[in-house]
Amino acid sequence: MKIRAIDLLTAKVPLTRPYAVATYATDAVRMVRVRLEADDGTFGLGAATPQPEVNGETFERCLLALIDVEPLVCGHSFTKPAELDEQLRRTWRGTPGARAAIDMALHDLWGKANGRPVVDLLGRVHTTLPTSITIGVRDVAATLAEAGEYLGRGFCVLKVKIGVDLDLDIERLARLRELVGPAMPLLVDGNVGYTAAQLPIFLKRTRALDLKLVEQPLPRASSDVQRGLPKEDVQRLAADESMHDENDAAVLAQQPRAFGVFNVKLMKCGGITPALAIARIAADAGIDLMWGCMDESVIGIAAGLHAAFACKATRHLDLDGSLDLSRDFASGGFALENGMLRTLDEPGLGVHPVD
Repeated sequence: MKIRAIDLLTAKVPLTRPYAVATYATDAVRMVRVRLEADDGTFGLGAATPQPEVNGETFERCLLALIDVEPLVCGHSFTKPAELDEQLRRTWRGTPGARAAIDMALHDLWGKANGRPVVDLLGRVHTTLPTSITIGVRDVAATLAEAGEYLGRGFCVLKVKIGVDLDLDIERLARLRELVGPAMPLLVDGNVGYTAAQLPIFLKRTRALDLKLVEQPLPRASSDVQRGLPKEDVQRLAADESMHDENDAAVLAQQPRAFGVFNVKLMKCGGITPALAIARIAADAGIDLMWGCMDESVIGIAAGLHAAFACKATRHLDLDGSLDLSRDFASGGFALENGMLRTLDEPGLGVHPVD
């Protein structure tokens, strides 16, 4: 399969529900869509939503990288997307979102060329799993109201952003547990908002709440503190800001560990190809995988879902990033029913352009 053309489309999209985390707030996202066309007329779609606070990449830098990529991909033939990944890795240091967008489009094209969903070509392990849906940093009343809305929409896993006020966080979670009952999984995300002194207090005071996962409570530089925690606590700590790529995964897989879960985001690691490399490291080390996202197009969510369903170590999905976009430049990608995600029975990623 030879690539003959690349086309880019940019958009600034307001969120229907602005939200805040411990370190920043957002009410809109800037996205870029990649369309790769093969010499037989078929095309593949990819998308990037760079965010400096998360992956260190500005939108402007991402777009410039994608503008410059034409000579790297146009005129080149490939049978599998990974064949071009090493060249992209060498060329695009510091722009993982741009690399991810091209990697997604190559996978979409690869699936269409073979007439099969990408996950089936990768080796499907999962068919359907629940996704969490995220509540930002809010007061108690707003947290409970938003949770009630999500319960009414059928979601069965909630994730709560914490890390600004320890006492308020614990009160929010206690009230939320009262609302949802003992069986519903609750996840929390500190976004590096806690200190080394606060984390043991938080874990002790929320033990009775049965939190299934505590994502990145401390800054990257403080992760060593977690290695001294009880093993049962470390097992439910998830690396996000501390884990960007395969190099981070290899370091964090070493004993003694600071995390028992890796949160894999395509916008951080550079796409499906490097994400699967992280997954292999996790599987070999007995580390669980969570698949996360940005506020991003259904293209990125679909790509993450196909990768997640091809990995035995996948335990958690946090792929809700397209749900609060006021509009999108693609449709399809996945089916969401009562909080459960599944891929579509379509070639490639199952996504379609909307202009």
